Amino acid sequence: MSFEEAFNLEADKLHDECGVAGIFLKNSDKNEQPAAENPQGMSAAAMVYFALYSLQHRGQESAGISVFNDGEIKTHKGMGLTAEVFKPENLAELKGNLAIGHVRYATSGSKGIENAQPMVASSKLGSVAIAHNGQLTNYEPLREMLEETGSTFNSSSDTEVILKLIAKSYKKGLERALTDTIQMIKGSFSLCVMTENALIGARDPNGIRPLCLGKVENGWMLASESCAIDAVNGTFVRDINPGEIVIINNDEVLSFEFGERTSKRSCIFEYIYFARPDSVIDQIGVQEARIRMGAVLATESGVPADVVIGVPDSGIGAAIGYSRASGVPFAMGIIKNKYIGRSFIAPTQKERENMVFVKLNANKTDINGKRVVVIDDSIVRGTTSRRLVQILRRAGAKEVHFRISSPPVKFPCYFGIDTPSRAELISSNHDVEEICKEIGADSLAFISTDGMLEAMKECNPEHYGYCKGCFTGEYPIPVPGEINGKSVK
Repeated sequence: MSFEEAFNLEADKLHDECGVAGIFLKNSDKNEQPAAENPQGMSAAAMVYFALYSLQHRGQESAGISVFNDGEIKTHKGMGLTAEVFKPENLAELKGNLAIGHVRYATSGSKGIENAQPMVASSKLGSVAIAHNGQLTNYEPLREMLEETGSTFNSSSDTEVILKLIAKSYKKGLERALTDTIQMIKGSFSLCVMTENALIGARDPNGIRPLCLGKVENGWMLASESCAIDAVNGTFVRDINPGEIVIINNDEVLSFEFGERTSKRSCIFEYIYFARPDSVIDQIGVQEARIRMGAVLATESGVPADVVIGVPDSGIGAAIGYSRASGVPFAMGIIKNKYIGRSFIAPTQKERENMVFVKLNANKTDINGKRVVVIDDSIVRGTTSRRLVQILRRAGAKEVHFRISSPPVKFPCYFGIDTPSRAELISSNHDVEEICKEIGADSLAFISTDGMLEAMKECNPEHYGYCKGCFTGEYPIPVPGEINGKSVK
């Protein structure tokens, strides 16, 4: 099988699996019916819709919103982008002052409406809905235990396991049910949970996946990223701490920690690629982190060049940092067609590989006759990088030097990123020189792990500790198929 046949463009990027959001609008009087809108005239469901729209980069396979109204939870969800799933009439039917929402990227074999979120459980003790970003490492034994005690499942999602565990302990009270559940689950999770009178957020003890708290007029908000709070004209308050549960009701915002305090190990790929550049996660601006990584790249692997360009969108920040540190002028040398989305159909293998020619094009004015440094956030399979080199040479580039603002991705992720198997990761099977030859570049270099961490430290010296498992094979908690912190897949 040729290199072209072995890899395809559709799967040449890592995918974060979810984004979550929740809104709680206060009642003006506890004896009144729940308010449907805030003073600005926007319903809780509409606010969650706009939040999900701003989190669309975290998942494009399905979207859903649940609201609590008139004593029950109502949900609308479907396959597709947020704007495809929700029409004005759908939002008009989702009345209430309390709502949560979810966007999802489905992994292979788990696509289908049955796995779309939020997920809802109802009993005589009350109803609960949940939206989850992350992945449980002990999903299978927990599901088996629940099935042995009479639980039935409608999906293959680990989120349903969390929902069943909460419902099973609900008679102990919400706080106890949440604490008991969270102490049983292992892996990564940022949760938005909704009951008839409360919005709850929780973040795993390592803080692998992000979650933050915001203030909106007449209420509060939870979201995966701060850009979602900005999207509804809210005010960012703070990040939810690792191992923290926040309960928002009509009286107050309650906070407490569960279990023992552990070291923060937030996913460093949030800063490299997943998060929007205008978000702030754990007191670090995403764009600032990318700019500093680019500056480190210039220091570690600078090369004589006439222009530096970034692969849109996540490579732009690192390219700006490289330019500033190296003195090589920055240019928008690659133009992205922003209208290429999930609906773009490429039925054959060859057509899928050629999608990059439709999605990206070179600005010949910036490229022709020049030595070009091109910055990208990562190389997964190598297809996109190889096509980009072809595009730049076709535009007249005299030299093409590839620089990557993350270390080589060599190991799978077990915490909510859809990572290919090690056999499909080009850096697991090829050294840098071999990859450079495969993609056709004049030179190739990755940022070092130490350099990446130094860039993050410069952003916030007080924040330290990141999950780097996809680079090093060393994970913050035990994972399936792992011995002594090293993946054996």
